Amino acid sequence: MGAATKAVSDAEFSTSVLDSKEPVLVDFWAEWCGPCKIIGPSIEELGSEYAGRVTVAKVNIDENPMTPTQYGVRGIPTLILFKDGKPAAQHVGAAPKSVLKAWLDKNI
Repeated sequence: MGAATKAVSDAEFSTSVLDSKEPVLVDFWAEWCGPCKIIGPSIEELGSEYAGRVTVAKVNIDENPMTPTQYGVRGIPTLILFKDGKPAAQHVGAAPKSVLKAWLDKNI
């Protein structure tokens, strides 16, 4: 995990995501999830490209089961964009970086 994204636990979720002044893109993922590994590098790149505009956080659902349950995450990877402490948009499943970028641009 590079500096472009930050790992967030259940305990830190409120302060790191909900209290953030800028939009936060949360990637719900797991080590065993093949599609999560496929989009991982794209998520890192988006974290770099949007630095200063959007924070990119990663929540490992195996280590942090409370947060995904709270937001109804049923399949992974699930990306949820939080703005002003609330979910503003959601994308489920792997997609090419261009698709993820277009979705992010439309929603920030």
